[in-house]
Amino acid sequence: MDIIKVSARSRTSAVAGAIAGVFREHGRAEVQAIGAGAVNQSIKALVLAISYLKERDGIDVACVPEFVDVEIEDKVRTAIKLVVEDRRSVPSDELEELDSLDEVEEEYPLEHPPESDVLDPSAFAE
Repeated sequence: MDIIKVSARSRTSAVAGAIAGVFREHGRAEVQAIGAGAVNQSIKALVLAISYLKERDGIDVACVPEFVDVEIEDKVRTAIKLVVEDRRSVPSDELEELDSLDEVEEEYPLEHPPESDVLDPSAFAE
């Protein structure tokens, strides 16, 4: 299965069609974007593809974003990879874990964030 590579100039509808088409053929799709403009186009296309798959095929999908290192012209760049899968194939414990992330803000209000475990830079002063 090929990765759908998106640029800031990619047409949203074309990418959405590619996502839906690859998903229909393989049962999953992977979208890769580097840079804010490309990620923006990817997310808009993903929203459209989710709509296509739900309305036309009755398929409910889930998307899991990931960081991935990509080598381009002998340089390593960090990309965003969106993995689109059938929601039924995502283990329920992973979905529960994602849902539980919504509760973190209540547990740690922004006024009192948890203390960092990062070392104090002054500990390295000579």
